[in-house]
Amino acid sequence: MNPNPQVTAAADAPPRSHPRAFEPVTLVLTIVLSVLGALIGIVLITTLGVSPNTAVIGALVAMLIGRIPVGVLTRMRSKHRQNLVQSAISGSTFAAANSLLTPIAVPFALGRHDLVWPMLGGAVIGLAVDSWVLYRVFDSKLLPATGSWPAGIAAAETIKAGDTGGRKAAILGVGAVVGFVGALFKLPTSAAGVGFLGNIWALAMFGIGLTVGQYAPDFGFDLGGNHVPHGLMIGAGLVALTQALLLMRTRKGGGDGADRAEGADGGPDVDGGPDADGIDGGRTVQAPQLRRGLLEGMGLFICGAVVVAIAGGVVGGLSLPALVGWVLLAGVAAIVHQLIVGLAAMHSGWFPAFAVTLIFLIIGLVLHIPTVPLALLVGYTASTGPAFADLGYDFKAGWLLRRDAAPWRPFEIEGRRQQYLAQLVGFGVALVVVAVAWKAFFSDGKVPPVAEVYVTTIKTGLEPGTMTTMLLWAIPGALVQLVGGPSRQMGVLLATGLLVATPQAGWMVLGALVVRQLYTMWRRRGIADASARKESDEQAENDLSLVGAGLVAGSSLNDVGQLTKAL
Repeated sequence: MNPNPQVTAAADAPPRSHPRAFEPVTLVLTIVLSVLGALIGIVLITTLGVSPNTAVIGALVAMLIGRIPVGVLTRMRSKHRQNLVQSAISGSTFAAANSLLTPIAVPFALGRHDLVWPMLGGAVIGLAVDSWVLYRVFDSKLLPATGSWPAGIAAAETIKAGDTGGRKAAILGVGAVVGFVGALFKLPTSAAGVGFLGNIWALAMFGIGLTVGQYAPDFGFDLGGNHVPHGLMIGAGLVALTQALLLMRTRKGGGDGADRAEGADGGPDVDGGPDADGIDGGRTVQAPQLRRGLLEGMGLFICGAVVVAIAGGVVGGLSLPALVGWVLLAGVAAIVHQLIVGLAAMHSGWFPAFAVTLIFLIIGLVLHIPTVPLALLVGYTASTGPAFADLGYDFKAGWLLRRDAAPWRPFEIEGRRQQYLAQLVGFGVALVVVAVAWKAFFSDGKVPPVAEVYVTTIKTGLEPGTMTTMLLWAIPGALVQLVGGPSRQMGVLLATGLLVATPQAGWMVLGALVVRQLYTMWRRRGIADASARKESDEQAENDLSLVGAGLVAGSSLNDVGQLTKAL
């Protein structure tokens, strides 16, 4: 696959120091691809209502450039530089589409064009804090690097297969072709890929939620119209937040052993932690750092809400107690939104950003928040979550690519920092693209569909009894989340499945789980020795993780290909 094995071997060898995000070649390529990613994001979100994961596209372009035998371009053969580039392009895509354009579309659709620029300022703050919090708390017990993060595995395996070739590249390639072709025929093949990558218990609940959400209308049950999934998410979300608070405690004599045990629960062994320097998979973020990161995030989100209140004129329209309440609600909504979206994305590859934002919109209606302050609250909340989840995917990809480094911990920490800087470049490019392009898109009637749904809900209000129904359904959601525990997030995943309800996705997830178990049993047939059975199970998970990564990568390529339809 590679004409110069010696050059490839040198590029694959772990460097003594991690490549820098601001190296000239890397920076130029990052900026160019970030422009492309931002344009793809805003075109698809305004026409089809979706924002694709462009990480695989970025990795493939970086690999192709690295194969050009021209001086400094050969540096892009480094898998770590490819990781920086794919982090930036995926970050710019989600930042432009979800974190910046969708929030400013809310006041525009409401007819308050004068609030677009103030809302953009608030969205920038939300995006910045969103990414900062994830950078601080990734690889903690709450959001471990050993979590599934399916799109991250797909990006990492794509980069590794492009560098090494061989059997793994063949398996990944076949999976990608199947994923791409299946997506062409409107099959959610990424759902099957996720089924091969994630926690079995979490994905079982996700698959059940998807299946029930798809077929409930056939039996006369309008779950979405009755806000049943939203109620389940409220209950599961409250328990998940309580569990997150408990994880922030520092336990005397507590080590990472329990963490590793939970992180290994049902997930593919592709995530077995680095063991250089005797780390043995230990986390890089402990409970005190997790606590500090979340508290900093909460404080920054509240400060951002104050800025939005002043810039958006909320200060003059509310009494002092109401203004304080609005600021606190906006800050809480922002951090709760990012955590629920991040947890769902980590386990399932889907993030229910629209649905969770809608929950806070409904709460605002119940509290009788006036129209304009409520629209700004919704926009500010919507600016968080997707970039948080996407950065988690990219950090997961980098974590997998850096596992062979020695010494591991300093290389991992520095690599993660460089990824964060690369994402900031992508965010900056996305901001410029949105600032320049929003007026042309909106004037042409191209407004993200979710923003119009938010505004319609604000204008029409709630039917009587909506909040009561949601609170009643919050009880089973809380119980399922409580039973599953923080490592499985079963309640959040059940609610996510019901909210997403993508046709046939439930069968894809559940079918993949069945295949996963059958393949594991088939591989261990006739093996009596316990250690040999464990090794067989690990190999089975590794094979299936490559298939799953290929399916997700192929589906992502098809999503980006939808750009031709949008244009």
